[in-house]
Amino acid sequence: APGTSVPSPALPDPRCWHQGVSREQGARWTEPGCLSCTCHGGRVLCEPMSCPTSCSHPLPAPEGGCCPSCSGCLHEGVARAEGDVFSLLDGNCTVCVCLAGNISCISPECPSGPCPSSSTADCCSCQPAKCSFHGHTYMHGAQFSLDGDDCTTCVCRSGEVECSFAPCPALDCPQHEWHLGPGQCCFACRDPPAPSGCFVDDNGVEFPVGQIWSPGDPCELCICQADGSVSCKRTDCVETCPYPIQIPGQCCPDCSAGCTYMGRIFYNNETFPSVLDPCLSCICLVR
Repeated sequence: APGTSVPSPALPDPRCWHQGVSREQGARWTEPGCLSCTCHGGRVLCEPMSCPTSCSHPLPAPEGGCCPSCSGCLHEGVARAEGDVFSLLDGNCTVCVCLAGNISCISPECPSGPCPSSSTADCCSCQPAKCSFHGHTYMHGAQFSLDGDDCTTCVCRSGEVECSFAPCPALDCPQHEWHLGPGQCCFACRDPPAPSGCFVDDNGVEFPVGQIWSPGDPCELCICQADGSVSCKRTDCVETCPYPIQIPGQCCPDCSAGCTYMGRIFYNNETFPSVLDPCLSCICLVR
């Protein structure tokens, strides 16, 4: 029956049956649940696996595995790869490295007096050295300008003064148009000259500022603005009559000068025969 073994005179080393599988004498295997089993004298003996670790920060057992691994490090809940170099969360410039499941950390040596360098000041509580420059004393990190020169900026860094010119933007105009104004640190492009008029076509026709003209349509008037642009506006004709006279060069039809009838112009109170019926007489009345 499974789980039992009956020694046979023909077999010097009895075998074991476990979960329907035959195991040889002395065989070892792992069962689910991290059980270590062995076949001994025809009996199956199982016990929880023993996982001795030789490192201080082993990685948890991978999925399907039983024992933690020293091929990496687990530090403050973060898995680190073998050889990974990292800093601690609390800063202080401490650098750690993961080697064979162990974490080794190195902290900088902090002097008790002034800091020898700015990098040491970022890691230690020492006081950075002050700067003495042109008769003035500046704290570490202070920024200042040279006497009478606002275009140069200086900074005190652990007892040493570093000065640099103010950065200037790149100009998109030719060099002969560069201009340095009073009190300015950087060149600037000269302002373009103010427009003296408006160019309205490709023939070089220019209208002076304030000039009003019609571009060909008598109902449209244009004016040359002070900035060199052209502004145009159309005239709306509000006076209408059935037979107005269209005067050449004038925008709106004229209802007070006479009548236009069948292509002919008649003055006010003028009578004329009807073209459609010669027995009818018509008269032009301006209203």
